[in-house]
Amino acid sequence: MSRDAWTFLSNHGHVLVALARDPDARTRDLADAVGITERAVQQIIADLVGHGYVQKDKVGRRNRYQVTRGAHFRHDLEAGVTLGSFVDLVGRSDTGTKRNS
Repeated sequence: MSRDAWTFLSNHGHVLVALARDPDARTRDLADAVGITERAVQQIIADLVGHGYVQKDKVGRRNRYQVTRGAHFRHDLEAGVTLGSFVDLVGRSDTGTKRNS
């Protein structure tokens, strides 16, 4: 990754935002949106579910995800911010517009 290719959010943050926007997303679609492998998405989802930031429910053969809106960020600098307020903030952007990461 070049010095100019960094982003403000980690891959965990990107996956969280993508799940908030599309709770029925497949890992393949999440991987494409974030720019990582499907296996990396699976590991990130396992982390998010394991720490209670996302709930995963089986609906037929698919998974449906729900962000735990009342959960707080892990780092002390952002501990006062809930996931709900965060995804609401980033959800305001135009999802139809392609943005550089």
